[in-house]
Amino acid sequence: MHRYRPGDIVLTQGTGLISKLIRKFTRGKGESVTKVNHVGIVVEGGDDRTAVVVEALTGVKRHTMWSQYALTGHKVSIYRPLSLSTKEREAVVQKAESYVGRKYGYVKILAHLADWALGNKYAFRRVAAMDNYPICSWLVAQSYAAVGKNFGVDAGAASPDDIWDYVQNNKHKYRCVRSLREVF
Repeated sequence: MHRYRPGDIVLTQGTGLISKLIRKFTRGKGESVTKVNHVGIVVEGGDDRTAVVVEALTGVKRHTMWSQYALTGHKVSIYRPLSLSTKEREAVVQKAESYVGRKYGYVKILAHLADWALGNKYAFRRVAAMDNYPICSWLVAQSYAAVGKNFGVDAGAASPDDIWDYVQNNKHKYRCVRSLREVF
């Protein structure tokens, strides 16, 4: 069983219609099929059963990975940043925790869709900043932006696919500690 650390990035592939639509509409033109539709941050280390994650679901919640994903059919992958100092890791976690309890940013999802219709231009998402209403990728990107890190795009424009592509293509910055598979 793997051990996860605070600051590790949780990327998931859901099985429902909304998950499939997110994967469809966050894929760039000419890009291969999107693998993930959701992202969160480990805030307390542990294994598949005990690691605590913060993520924007219907609101921003804190829970164990096991309670959210075990036996659901969702696939989960974990990536570890290789260049974060202990102080930076603590700051990422603190920023993620600061969003717990906030309502979900449904308008941001519509802004993502509108930007996709414009060829993935960062226009509607820029207008729909609404920092008090996070979505999953925004929460992760903003938490990392707090320590000057990004996923190759502006933090307000990041999608789960952007984060997935970045960690996949930057093996000198991120290491896969759990490949994309179901949690049992």
